Amino acid sequence: MRNPLKLRKNKSFDYTPRYYKGEGNPFKIEHRLDKFRTTAHSNKGLKNKFTSAMDDLQNEGDKNLKLRFWVIVAVLVLVFLFIIDFDLSIFLNP
Repeated sequence: MRNPLKLRKNKSFDYTPRYYKGEGNPFKIEHRLDKFRTTAHSNKGLKNKFTSAMDDLQNEGDKNLKLRFWVIVAVLVLVFLFIIDFDLSIFLNP
């Protein structure tokens, strides 16, 4: 009886193309920036994926990433409030 929570592994075959003269496996599909990402590798489990993503966020990237993120969020909130015709005068003192 199969376990419904486990994924099956795909079958692999030892086939090499006749005229292939490159390095590595010609059938391996990989993005060219995957070698720089730590989250692109196969981490098993939700906790491992989440911790590796948080490590990427804290260790690498732009220095002004947090500031840029909060500016974008603030602009999107203001655009949303403008679209729904929210009255911002309730935050001002009369």
